[in-house]
Amino acid sequence: QVQLVESGGGSVQSGGSLRLSCAASRYIFSSCGIGWYRQAPGKGRELVSIIRGDSTTTYTDSVKGRFTISQDSAKNTLYLQMNSLKIEDTAVYYCSACERIGLQTYTYWGQGAQVTVSS
Repeated sequence: QVQLVESGGGSVQSGGSLRLSCAASRYIFSSCGIGWYRQAPGKGRELVSIIRGDSTTTYTDSVKGRFTISQDSAKNTLYLQMNSLKIEDTAVYYCSACERIGLQTYTYWGQGAQVTVSS
């Protein structure tokens, strides 16, 4: 079992920046991936960005060039630097980690962090 705790959410004006953090209760960064998802009001949860076990990263098209995912494995912490925020980035942001143990795959979720972007 892994506990994920997000922090760093808040309210910001359009064009501003925020940095989200996700602290994991133990090392999980060498497994099948850890990343950020978001869910806007009335919409489904979507992938924002992910770092895989081979250190490759993926971003959804709408955040490319504005968001940067990074990790500090010594601190068991994942980050999401969000710049040039837009109103449409408003959502609850969730940290999620995937772990393979033998033939089993486990997925863990944090509790979510609210990000609100206003004009």
